[in-house]
Amino acid sequence: MVLGILFLLVTILAVISVIRQLKIKNLFALAFSGISVLVFGFFSISTIISEIGII
Repeated sequence: MVLGILFLLVTILAVISVIRQLKIKNLFALAFSGISVLVFGFFSISTIISEIGII
């Protein structure tokens, strides 16, 4: 459960980074931030779901 929460915190930080990079219009950093949001968001949700035991 702790791992899922840590992944969720990294996802929140990556979302903040996406917003900042949109303001700055840095497309290279925006791409990496967007990929980070997708990857860490997927792993955080899947880890939390597997720990709860729904699936």
